[in-house]
Amino acid sequence: MRQTILVLCCFLFLSTTLQAQTSGTIKGYITDTINNSTLTKASVSLLRAQDSILVKFTRAKENGYFELNNIKAGKFILLVSYPKYADFVDQFSIDSTKLIKDYGKINLEDKGKILSEIIIKGNRAAMKIKGDTLEFDPKAFKIEPNAKVEDLIKQFPGIQIDKDGKITAQGETVTKVLVDGEEFFGDDPTLVTKNLRADMVDKVQLYDKKSDQAAFTGIDDGQKTKTLNVKLKEDKKNGQFGKVELGGGTDKFYKGQAMFNKFWDKKKLAAYGILGNTGQVGLGWEDKDKYAQTSYQVSDDGGIYFTNTGNDEFDSWDGQFNGEGIPVAQTGGIHFDNKWNNDKESININYKIGDIKLSGNRNDINQQNLNSSSIYNTSDKSFEKNMTKNKLDLAYEIKIDTTLTLKLNVDGLLKNSNSSEAEMRKGTDEQGNQLNNLKQTTTNDVDDKTFNINALLTKRFRKKGRTLSLNLNQSSTDSKSDGYLNSRAEFFTPSVISPDSTKVVDQNKVNNISNTAFKSNLIYTEPLSKSLSLILNYGFNISNGKSDRKSFNQSPNGDYNVLDSIFSNNYELDQTMNQLGAIFNYRKNKTVFNFGSKFSDVHFKQYDVYRDTSFKRKFVNYMPQITYQYNFKQRESLRLSYNGNNDQPTLEQIQPIPNNQNPLNTILGNPDLDPSFKNNFRGSYYSYKVLSNQYFSVNGSYNFTLNPIISNVVTNDRGQSISQFVNLKDKVATSYYFNTNFGKTIKAIDMNAGIGLSANKNVNYNYINTKLNQTKNSTYSFNFNLSKNKEKKYNLNASFGPTYNVADASINENSDSNGWGFNGNFWTSVQLPFKLEISTDGNYQYNGKTQVIQESFERFIWNASITKKFLKSDNLRVSITGRDLLNQNVGFNRSAFNGNINQSTYTTIQRYFMFSVSWDFSKMGGGEIKQN
Repeated sequence: MRQTILVLCCFLFLSTTLQAQTSGTIKGYITDTINNSTLTKASVSLLRAQDSILVKFTRAKENGYFELNNIKAGKFILLVSYPKYADFVDQFSIDSTKLIKDYGKINLEDKGKILSEIIIKGNRAAMKIKGDTLEFDPKAFKIEPNAKVEDLIKQFPGIQIDKDGKITAQGETVTKVLVDGEEFFGDDPTLVTKNLRADMVDKVQLYDKKSDQAAFTGIDDGQKTKTLNVKLKEDKKNGQFGKVELGGGTDKFYKGQAMFNKFWDKKKLAAYGILGNTGQVGLGWEDKDKYAQTSYQVSDDGGIYFTNTGNDEFDSWDGQFNGEGIPVAQTGGIHFDNKWNNDKESININYKIGDIKLSGNRNDINQQNLNSSSIYNTSDKSFEKNMTKNKLDLAYEIKIDTTLTLKLNVDGLLKNSNSSEAEMRKGTDEQGNQLNNLKQTTTNDVDDKTFNINALLTKRFRKKGRTLSLNLNQSSTDSKSDGYLNSRAEFFTPSVISPDSTKVVDQNKVNNISNTAFKSNLIYTEPLSKSLSLILNYGFNISNGKSDRKSFNQSPNGDYNVLDSIFSNNYELDQTMNQLGAIFNYRKNKTVFNFGSKFSDVHFKQYDVYRDTSFKRKFVNYMPQITYQYNFKQRESLRLSYNGNNDQPTLEQIQPIPNNQNPLNTILGNPDLDPSFKNNFRGSYYSYKVLSNQYFSVNGSYNFTLNPIISNVVTNDRGQSISQFVNLKDKVATSYYFNTNFGKTIKAIDMNAGIGLSANKNVNYNYINTKLNQTKNSTYSFNFNLSKNKEKKYNLNASFGPTYNVADASINENSDSNGWGFNGNFWTSVQLPFKLEISTDGNYQYNGKTQVIQESFERFIWNASITKKFLKSDNLRVSITGRDLLNQNVGFNRSAFNGNINQSTYTTIQRYFMFSVSWDFSKMGGGEIKQN
């Protein structure tokens, strides 16, 4: 027994001794070069030389001393940082012959005393933090010849780019990519990342871009946009470069794109053209949000807006492709920007033109829940749509003097869209007896014109923080549409084959909608103390709108010239608004707190031209706001906010005109509607550790609406409904959203991993045959993602997880549509010998069956390509691509609203094979660009 214990003790002693002999120590003192003083709490990071992954981290003690122990053998980088001092970077090794690395004194240089910010020994520092900005150094990453900015950004820790070009940085979506701080073709990030060359980049900055107003006043207004700014090398700002790609495939699929760029002095000129029917390029125009088609509405600040909408298929189609149908697109644009007069003046011009045609088929299944029964509707639709758009925008800025600046923005839009649709619809009861049958065709032609001019004049005074700004805006919109509605609805008595009644509509619909608006906003900021500031606001708005909707029946001679007064109405609104507001902003150390409110006194007159009746209205909008933010560190913060505002009824809801677009559901306007009041609470926590590439975020919101506007639907036993909007006095509509993400680099396998949890829920109400119905919609999901990148070998990205959906209506116990689902995505590429590259990606979707939908849905969309590179610089590429190799791409969607459960399937782009050739060209300063 004693011998056993002795042997064990010897073994433990030898193990400890051997371990100590193979573990190293790094130590030293951090001091100031000028006065030799110690730099307390200087950050000391030990990075693995192979991939810059953090191994150890500490801070210098009060005497400047630091020590890192238990360091295994290997090659490392020591990074020492201290605010306002240049970083110290050194590369070294730990092995059995050298277990202690004693730096003695490390003297850091004051940045103000040296030309270079970094003392470099060995490898470059890959990133650094400057205030609120994370800055990446491209020279620390290896890129291939002809690589694009996208290929460079993919290597940055904490940043991912998916196969469609969407950029995610530390769990947040990057929505803006700038070039040298300037817009480049508007807000489309892919036009920068997929076309600019990586070896032209000097540095890439990641930050939250503040609004123009916040950037000017220095007072945070909470409006931030996750932004990447690509700063180019000075010697790469003189030359030209571009890309050309052509491809043809099976089933008449094709694509082509070209982009040309010329930089000289402080000027940039760029042009691009895209055509194809693959749905992969040129279809997601960023102007969608700016020119989205919404009904007339009095906004939070009292502004009134008219657009041509409210009639389903008679809406002005905005040209977006969301996967439904087969698209044919042709788009192009040109960009120019310049600075002159010692950078006191600048101009930025963008012009875009495009045409998209869309055709397809759609099948819908709907369960319409009533008090004690349900009606089952099925429909088949076919559609043809076409849109042509021209858009021009211009931004000019002049710095009149060091305190006075004028910004001028002008933009205009011309758009023509036309569409046609044919539909067959059938309704049955729970026993399968036919209740109704509808056959309908619609056509529509719409011309839209939009013009906006905005001027912002800003003035700084001698006292820091005291500013004055004046914003003036004049806008006008005009929409003219001409279309035809032809429908025949038949209604049946259960168990009777022949219809016992028929409803026929044959009308010409002519709409003329216009709006002009003038808005002004004067803002004064006054610092009350070092920590407290006051923002005072006054606004004056005038708006004039007209909505003339005419329906013509057919006369005996076949012309559509008989006005149908029931379905016609000419509505005019004149509005005047005065707004006052005061917001206090407190900022001290790590805390930012602001609170206040805006009040709008709104007067407007509604005038019904056909009935010669007017209705004057006056109301006060109350918009309180509170925001609290605490910044624990540079990359860790907590933010809480509350906002309240009035939601005014839309024109579709109040204009006294029946909408007979759907003969099975006639909608009546209600001019007696009152506004509702929406309360919004939001919260977020964000933390990111740069060196270990670890991020954690939590975001959530909760909304409840008082006096909400809901629909009151009366449906007869034939499935024919009449609905009108009303206010709900004794109930509150609620919704919430929650999302959390965590990710980091797993050192053992050199892979980035992350998890995400999200949940959202909406509770809405409506009346169904006088009985109040509550509809609940919820989605809960879990997501796990992995990514790994091996230089010149392979890239791997995967994301997958389950979902659970809840959709039910209180009015019918058989309306439960709860069910499980699963989604998964992957994308990978592998570099092979002989300049070959194989890439593949896939998407798997599963939706389980529910009580209402008795069939599950499953599809796996798999794409793959093989590419061969040619020429010395690899700038000529030939590819063979297969899309949807398993031929399973069927359009699918499920939803629930107002007690109705819906499922849609539609035609979309399916399997094809394509051969394509792409060529990158460049010429800088009279010669070919060479790899750095």
